[in-house]
Order: sequence, then C-alpha cells, then structure tokens
Amino acid sequence: MAEQTVEMADDEARLAGLALRLADGIVVALPGWVERCVTARSEGVVIDDDAVADAGRLAAHEVGPLVRGLLSADIDEQRTGPLALVRAAVKYPASVLSAAGVVPVQRDADALRLFPDDAYDLSPASFAELHPDLRVPGLEWGAAKAYVHRRRHAGGTTG
Repeated sequence: MAEQTVEMADDEARLAGLALRLADGIVVALPGWVERCVTARSEGVVIDDDAVADAGRLAAHEVGPLVRGLLSADIDEQRTGPLALVRAAVKYPASVLSAAGVVPVQRDADALRLFPDDAYDLSPASFAELHPDLRVPGLEWGAAKAYVHRRRHAGGTTG
C-alpha cells in the first residue's frame, strides 16, 4: 500500500509539472495568438498595431492568472478546462477587430450555439491552434490528468 501511495504522489507531482508547463506556454502564446487572430480577420482593414499589442498583453495579464489558478488546483476541484478559459479570450482580438470596423463573420448554427460571444469565429479547437508548440504539452497534461483521475477514483488500479 505504501508503494502505491508513493507512485500516486509521483504521478500527481508529474501532473503538477505538466500543468505548470502548459500554463506557462499558454501565457506566453496568448499575445501572439491575439495578433494572429486580428491579422486573419482584418484583411483590407487598417489596424492599429499598438491596439493589437495592448490586447495581447491584456489577454496574457487577465487570462494567464485564471489558467494558472485552474491548473494549480486539485483536479477534483477543476470545474472547467484551460482551453475553455482560452476560448473566452476571443474578446481581446474581437475588441480590436470591432473597433476597426471589421464585420463579424458568418457562422453556422453549431458555432453560434457553442460560442455565442465569438462573432469573428476565433475560438481555438485545440491548444495547437493557440500555438503549435502547445500541442504536446496539452496532450501530455490531458493524459496525465486522466491517469491520475482514474487512479484516484478506480481504487488505484490502472489496468
């Protein structure tokens, strides 16, 4: 039983390390993601570069602590996922696009239902859409979280 407790502690420590790596990566990626979103939707419209940079910094400043707080919480206390927090960050590039007079894009019924506040269809489907370098950390964190959850709630068995 003591060996199982040590293994579980090791698994949880690994999960915590992966969560920190993912959180750090998200915070670093947010400003560039905001810039890419604005660039992708503003073709033919003059955009204030300072407004884009400010929106990116604000996204990192406001969403970063939410992501860090979520990922540092015990997995049984996490009521949402980090990607949901990132998806809520569409308001930062959207504010720049709206201020520049960019017309919202046409979206299908599912997009309207799933992301009603995403007029420019910017919500990332994965961590890799936030930044390609987040694909592996996102997958590793998700797998580790699932593994720890299963061990905790299946009486410590994994197979």
